[in-house]
Amino acid sequence: MPAEWERHERTWMAFPPANDTFGPEGSASLTRARQAWAVVAGAIARYEPVVMVASPPDAALAREMLPEGIGVVVHDLDDAWMRDIGPTFVRDAAGRPAAVDWTFNGWGGQSWASWENDARIARLVAGRAEVPVLDSWLVNEGGGFHVDGEGTVLLTDTVQLDPGRNPGATREGVEAEIHARLGTTKAIWLPRGLTRDYEEFGTRGHVDIVASFAGPGKVLVHDQTDPGHPDHQVSRVILEVLEGATDARGRELEIVRVPAPTVTRTEEGFVDYSYINHYVANDAVVLCAFDDPHDAVAAGILKAAYPGRSVELVDAREIFANGGGIHCITQQQPAFASAQAPLREQQAR
Repeated sequence: MPAEWERHERTWMAFPPANDTFGPEGSASLTRARQAWAVVAGAIARYEPVVMVASPPDAALAREMLPEGIGVVVHDLDDAWMRDIGPTFVRDAAGRPAAVDWTFNGWGGQSWASWENDARIARLVAGRAEVPVLDSWLVNEGGGFHVDGEGTVLLTDTVQLDPGRNPGATREGVEAEIHARLGTTKAIWLPRGLTRDYEEFGTRGHVDIVASFAGPGKVLVHDQTDPGHPDHQVSRVILEVLEGATDARGRELEIVRVPAPTVTRTEEGFVDYSYINHYVANDAVVLCAFDDPHDAVAAGILKAAYPGRSVELVDAREIFANGGGIHCITQQQPAFASAQAPLREQQAR
């Protein structure tokens, strides 16, 4: 799997449908979600093509709300977290593209989740991109792992070893399948994710909100410094694991602490606001913002971590209110040297 900071052909997203998460058709909550997704799409589209999958009843509205030039592909959806329902694009030894279709079961068979349609999205996207599909038996989501492009992958015990996802699975069995599909050779297991992620509508520990590679041997880590927040201890544990780890090439990791926003609570309880959940586009980093003093601090850290890229701050509070962040709603299609871009966005519209 290419690292996320390698060049992209395009970005894939999904337009929020009416459901129990976003609210019924015509609701203010659904409108806010769609507006938030559209703003992210517009920010990315300034740097690379974007294609949005929309349910048939929503296709016309998606075309109306999205900035000019963003393609719309029509297919039934249950939810709108493209990172988790879309394919993971990889390349073979000859540089030819393929797409991994992980088994998807609604984040471990959550009682509120539906996934009959979302389980088909990876194959839909791969078909539109005209790349072969590699099926995987592993129940897994794109937000549940992160790679450095040089053989190392971050995982969490509470996702890949979740009894609701892969009952009876072992680290050895999971690693064998992960390495076979992603081309990795070294897994670094983190014990858990952020506290809010274990509440009713969480993913049970996605790694893309606590730690992410920003270059070979370099890891960005969510740093909750407020001792009154339950993630203060979580951050300490994650840092301890990473400080004692080496990557696939035997290097000790350069750990870059990214402070959590100063806001620690909303009316619904402790927040999981995190700058780790950003999206690296061509020539830019689209960074979650929270109208917080630490927005500028995080922008400076990520500007240094990704030299040569501009940092686009986008308010992500509405996205987090629905259970994720900017990384969660996007999926990159890498630019493979041996492949042309078969999809024509204007045709998709």
